[in-house]
Amino acid sequence: MPRDIPAQASIIQFGTSRFLLGHVAAFVSASLAAGHSDQHILVVQTSSREEGKRKARALATQRTYPLHLRGRRDGRDIDERWTIDSVADGLIADEDWATLERHFVEHATHVVSNTGDAGYETSNDSCLAAVPSSFPGKLTKLLKARHAAGGAGLTLLPCELVSNNAQRLRELVVGLARRDYAGDTAFIDWLEAECRWANTLVDRIVSAALEPVGAVAEPYALWAIEDQPGLTLPCRHPDVMRVDDLTPYAMRKLHLLNLSHTFLVHRWRQAGLETQLAFVREAMAEPALFRALEQVIDSEVIPALATRLERHTLERYRDEVFERFSNPYLDHRLSDIAQNHAMKCQRRIQPVIDLAESAGIVTPSLIDVMRASEDYQ
Repeated sequence: MPRDIPAQASIIQFGTSRFLLGHVAAFVSASLAAGHSDQHILVVQTSSREEGKRKARALATQRTYPLHLRGRRDGRDIDERWTIDSVADGLIADEDWATLERHFVEHATHVVSNTGDAGYETSNDSCLAAVPSSFPGKLTKLLKARHAAGGAGLTLLPCELVSNNAQRLRELVVGLARRDYAGDTAFIDWLEAECRWANTLVDRIVSAALEPVGAVAEPYALWAIEDQPGLTLPCRHPDVMRVDDLTPYAMRKLHLLNLSHTFLVHRWRQAGLETQLAFVREAMAEPALFRALEQVIDSEVIPALATRLERHTLERYRDEVFERFSNPYLDHRLSDIAQNHAMKCQRRIQPVIDLAESAGIVTPSLIDVMRASEDYQ
């Protein structure tokens, strides 16, 4: 039996990850408190993971949860506890489909998602199933129901760490619609012309979950959203930015922040410090590791990236990254960063080497990382 969800829960958030709880939901909560917006969030658990289901059930009953911000930002120590009250309810898609579909059709205005590494996988899925197994399949079925009811197009703001995430999601949804709703050209036209698919880039380290629901996060945060005509955002916040082009933000994050993580892991392993150091903050406090990181960023990475981006923005972001990595309260495990190391080297480091080579810049330390990564294939 479908239950009633508050009509103001017009932001449909697919995913119960601690990241979304400490990032998007926190922005929406602050926007509500400041009187900048009036939209709340309906959280939807899309996978079969029991941990996610447990969090969705908790959000359906308690409606608020704690967010603990700890660290430094702009040279200032921050240790703050916030109560996040932007979530109006929680649903489990596999168990509450009728409720989700009705609310999506009648009240949704925005879709936000962060469905993990396999979130865009659609193998062997069908939108014609009672409840599709994949996130894109579920989304396509919901959009079809909304269109059939005469609903307006939505704004989709995916937060998955995928290049051009909204355009990729749009391709998947339109492809599923063409296959499973063949002949419904009006629906395809509606998806492509009436829905707004906005690429986004997110940046915040949310290091731990709180029980039964909540998160511990660093003070730094960014939600950059690529602007387009007619785009409306679900909230207003200093860390939510409309930008004309996501490329500079994506390059800085991937090739400064993410590259620095991967370089630290390489030197941590190379020095045989796996049993002595556990966290990024400990690596930053180890003089030899920090000096190596500082040297490679200043002499190899920034000169290479400066062939495409403004040097002063790179240097400012470098300083922010080092401040964030040194956060004494953040238990960011080097062993977690070390997972899929070879693949991360290819994405984070090899493009910088290629940029440098085309500009005649030598990158011996980066090349050393790539050579060593072959041992982790």
